[in-house]
Amino acid sequence: MTAAGEQFDKLLEIMAQLRGPQGCPWDKEQTHTSICPAFLEELHEFIEAVEDNDCEAMCEELGDLCLHIAFQAQVAVDNHEFDMADALAGINEKLVRRHPHVFGTQQLSTPEAVLHNWEQIKKTEKSHHARTSVVDGIPRHLPALSKAHKLQKKVRKVGFDWKNIADVLAKVDEEVAELRAALASGVEEHVREEIGDVLFSIVNVARFVDVDAERALHQTVRKFMRRFRALEEIFAARSVKLEDATLAEMDAVWNEVKQRERTAAAE
Repeated sequence: MTAAGEQFDKLLEIMAQLRGPQGCPWDKEQTHTSICPAFLEELHEFIEAVEDNDCEAMCEELGDLCLHIAFQAQVAVDNHEFDMADALAGINEKLVRRHPHVFGTQQLSTPEAVLHNWEQIKKTEKSHHARTSVVDGIPRHLPALSKAHKLQKKVRKVGFDWKNIADVLAKVDEEVAELRAALASGVEEHVREEIGDVLFSIVNVARFVDVDAERALHQTVRKFMRRFRALEEIFAARSVKLEDATLAEMDAVWNEVKQRERTAAAE
């Protein structure tokens, strides 16, 4: 057994003990559902470490993710549902089945051909047979921007898509106009619906130019936070509280921060 295999087996043993008769009261009362929020949080922390190119953090967060995988598997064992061996056997078989160009005799030479073949193989699988609509198979709890992106990609495969970017942008303009009308009406439900339509159309623009809208917005949020912290530092250095500054003063410093970033990027 490899060192990694030995460590993974040890992790499974630790989890079994934590949920055993003499284990941890908190661990023993957890369910599949109760630990999902922490599972998701650890995933986001790993992604953040990747974005920061922090190898030490990536290593730690990947370990935390393995913990949650082992945790879910032990809950399943305790419920007499399945065990880790079942889960691993399933994914191993699936990977071999979906890569006939590696484990079989099929010849595929481009990533595009591989993806197309992957989708064709998925259609033959049992889990796919239960789907009755083109838009089936999208995870219910996927973040909304990612869900919109996947939905649009699915309907595109059957030809339900714009022909060019100009038409997509025209749709954005149309939805923004409808949002303006909704705001003027003052009807909250109408406003909420139109905001959703605007966001959906923006995702369409992103998808059309091969940009992940979820990732793009995430990067913008990180950029905003970075710039706002810099703004706070500047006002603190000037011994000025933000609440005592005017919007015009804050906007001027904001532009100063942006210019600093652009200058640094150009160097």
